[in-house]
Amino acid sequence: MSSNHNRHLSDRLIRTIENNAEEFAEATVKKLQSSTRTEAYHKLGHRDLYNRCYEIYHNLGLWLWEKSDHAIQAQYNELGEKRSQEGIPLAQVLWAIVMTKERLLEYLGACGLVDSAMDLYQQQEFVRLIGHFFDRAVCYTGEGYERQAHANKAAEGNGEVKHTRKAWLHTGLHRNAHHSS
Repeated sequence: MSSNHNRHLSDRLIRTIENNAEEFAEATVKKLQSSTRTEAYHKLGHRDLYNRCYEIYHNLGLWLWEKSDHAIQAQYNELGEKRSQEGIPLAQVLWAIVMTKERLLEYLGACGLVDSAMDLYQQQEFVRLIGHFFDRAVCYTGEGYERQAHANKAAEGNGEVKHTRKAWLHTGLHRNAHHSS
């Protein structure tokens, strides 16, 4: 079976998800703002959460097929930094990402686009790609969050506020982060 055929079902699923990004984003925001696992998100603005969820769902094909690992790292490091600055507990930030992924997986389980054993295999491969993307998102969010939390702690000790990436690069944490994984 050619890679084009293998990607055909994934492309159909992606188009369906991207075309329904508004619905997916609304459902995810509703869950984030009502779940006991994400209580800090109950206070965040609906528009910010909606925009972030919508961007993931609406551009899913780009994230899975075209965006480099570096682009994913930059996007999710930034998310982690932002949520750390907002004082949202890391566990809740990570749960929010997991809930975003779960919404996709719930849809895939119920969408009914699988007509054959080959389609089922292709859907499983698509689920694996989604898992790979979200695993990276969780790790990169955690990195950004921890970097920001460290910068905040260092700034508190110095009585000043530092921006994350600059503080991280100047403190040498980036070298330690790569060696300790």
